[in-house]
Amino acid sequence: MKEEELENIIKQMQSGDTSAFEKVYDAYSASLFGITLKILKDQELAEDILQDAFVKIWSKVNSFDVKKGSFFTWMLNITRNTAIDKYRQVIKKSGVTIQTHENTVSNNEAHSSTIQINHIGIKELLTTLPTEQQEVIEYLYFKGYTQQEVSDELEIPLGTVKTRSRSALKALKEIFSILVTWI
Repeated sequence: MKEEELENIIKQMQSGDTSAFEKVYDAYSASLFGITLKILKDQELAEDILQDAFVKIWSKVNSFDVKKGSFFTWMLNITRNTAIDKYRQVIKKSGVTIQTHENTVSNNEAHSSTIQINHIGIKELLTTLPTEQQEVIEYLYFKGYTQQEVSDELEIPLGTVKTRSRSALKALKEIFSILVTWI
């Protein structure tokens, strides 16, 4: 979806246009479903969480601020957080500990509907970052850890995790802005 078209659709959604919301759902639901499936590893549960995420997206669309990031990233964060919250509920009920090396969320390539991160070149872009930033981003965004869990796992201060992730995201944003101007 082109940027101008997306801006128009967002404005329509913010004014309550359900047909604009349907366009957003059609354009992004497969990618967002891939994220939920990757985190939850249960197709039925992932479908339910995707629905919950889109309800949140619809109800919070007026809080979207283009100055803070892209619309897809905003939706991705809502979806990811919704899925992680559900994952934690399931883990808490089952009594399994959260995110150890043995139970990390992994990219199961057997699921064709799972988003392929390498498909859009994110893994390659991460290699441009310092190793410690790559590691933090890997844990936060590809393994689904919280910042506190990363701090505990890597045995580094929480402030260091926050600084590294903020620096990495800033660098990636700059890279993306350069890439977008080339396209």
